Amino acid sequence: MFAVDPAFETTSTFLLSLTLCQARLQLDRHWPWIVLIPRRIGLAEIEELPARDRRRLVDEIVLAGTAVRAVGNALGAPVEKLNVGALGNITRQLHVHVVGRRGDDAAWPGPVWGFGAAATYADGEVERATAAALAVLEA
Repeated sequence: MFAVDPAFETTSTFLLSLTLCQARLQLDRHWPWIVLIPRRIGLAEIEELPARDRRRLVDEIVLAGTAVRAVGNALGAPVEKLNVGALGNITRQLHVHVVGRRGDDAAWPGPVWGFGAAATYADGEVERATAAALAVLEA
């Protein structure tokens, strides 16, 4: 049975299940950020997905990018550039990060991974971010 790695439970919040992936909002106010976790058991690499699922993953990454832009707009920080990465060096379960970046963000132009501690969302921001993401993901 599919289950997300416990690391995701502490660093993100569930948004919804897409056709292939569970979509989660990363709980770091520094960046609008969605994590996509294919609901397949025991996979660590994109190459392990069947071709049909790889195509679906790309479609869901594009959709998540649109949702990340909506989150940025909802929080008053429009996204200038999308970063997409499937690292898995620490959390082995196959997952893809879709991160909204800006020239004035805390880590620009470097990577977001390993950049300090996560910034806590202010009151009401998680709800605004979630609503913005779901408006795109559920459409």
